[in-house]
Amino acid sequence: MSALPELVAALRDSRGFAHKRDISAVVNCFDDLLVQGVGQMDQAVPLGDDCAALPDGQGGYQLLAIEGLVEDFITRMPWFAGYSSVMVNISDIYAMGGRPTAVVNALWGQGAGAETQKMLAGMAAASQRYGVPIVGGHSNLRSERPQLAVSILGHARKLLSSFRARPGDQLLMAVDLRGQWQEPFPYWNASTEAPAERLRADLELLPEIAEAGLCEAAKDISMAGTLGTALMLLECSGVGAIVDLDAIPRPAGVPLLRWLTAFPSYGFILSVRPEHVAAVQQRFEARGLACAAVGEVKAARQLIVQQGPEWALLWNLAEQPFIQGTPARGLELGSLA
Repeated sequence: MSALPELVAALRDSRGFAHKRDISAVVNCFDDLLVQGVGQMDQAVPLGDDCAALPDGQGGYQLLAIEGLVEDFITRMPWFAGYSSVMVNISDIYAMGGRPTAVVNALWGQGAGAETQKMLAGMAAASQRYGVPIVGGHSNLRSERPQLAVSILGHARKLLSSFRARPGDQLLMAVDLRGQWQEPFPYWNASTEAPAERLRADLELLPEIAEAGLCEAAKDISMAGTLGTALMLLECSGVGAIVDLDAIPRPAGVPLLRWLTAFPSYGFILSVRPEHVAAVQQRFEARGLACAAVGEVKAARQLIVQQGPEWALLWNLAEQPFIQGTPARGLELGSLA
């Protein structure tokens, strides 16, 4: 019996998919308020992108994003949770073709003990390694349990967006395979041991590609994993895709399902016009990063996965929204993804 149906079922039931699907409930809560005119603003991209993008009046965009950390991650790995809170926000800014300016945080803890100090130390380490200052925040050290959220401000000259994939594009996966698992969580750590200069230069590829006109649509690989992230991009663009699982770059010896549900610390899905694919791949590969064409964007709003001669329907966006909630309301809020 083929393992592909089991793989598809496991992805649908994964924690990463569940967390992203929760976004639709938040969207629906906002829906009526936005229709009534509450909270509407001049926003360059609709709901669902990695950042809110606000025109700066000079042809560029101010970018704003926020990430919250799951509680069990904070409790079991407070230093790496603090580090990751800054790292993932920085990734969101670069995924939009921007460059980060500064971060702020909101931290809750049971006093200023070892757990709180480790979270703060992790945030400080990421701030220094990525060269993005922490400029303020909020703290509550009389909380029953630890919580952490970090927000980031950035700027883009030219946007990458989840809303610009087109039928006929090639889906590229760019990822840093030079890492190791941060056990027991599904985090592929390609950051904390890498040279700081390399981390910054690798991320700089995203705005460079946008500004060179080589790509318009991208998304960073989040806790939804490779296919969940692709699914969010496709849904925002109103398209679908066929993805070849055998083409997905992954570390040697890593099981496919674990890799597909991993947060890779440096990983992006890009939707690229065929004539630009080779140039985009060359830029990533020149820096020792894997970059492979893993699928093709289609007009039909379905994500189909292939493995050898077999195929399976992972998600039918025409029948079941993933993050967008009630469709066709034209929501114009910031990022919740």
